[in-house]
Amino acid sequence: MGSEFVSFDEETATATVEYTPPPSFASPRGAVQGGLIGGFLDEVMGTALLAATDGELLPLNLDCNISFCRMVPMETITAKGRVVRLGRRIAFLEGELFDKQGNLLARATSTAIPTPVPGAED
Repeated sequence: MGSEFVSFDEETATATVEYTPPPSFASPRGAVQGGLIGGFLDEVMGTALLAATDGELLPLNLDCNISFCRMVPMETITAKGRVVRLGRRIAFLEGELFDKQGNLLARATSTAIPTPVPGAED
């Protein structure tokens, strides 16, 4: 997805990632296509879970709900993903996208099954 990891705040279980969408991500309106916005949000929520579990768990989404607040411009955007609650069987995650001015562009929530990273040794 063209992400660049920025930081992880252990206290709030929040990952920050930046995305610079390539021209191929543009919709006919000149903004990022909606499905790709979903991909950004899914990836940043997964990054938060991965970081919060010291690289051990990734989410297997049961659902993902997205609210589009503004068109996502074809420029570098900031994504924040957070682990709201992590249980043994279910993780509750949220993600948000922001433009350079800090305006909320899109928001997502996900209920997921925390699963071991594929290929990781047990």
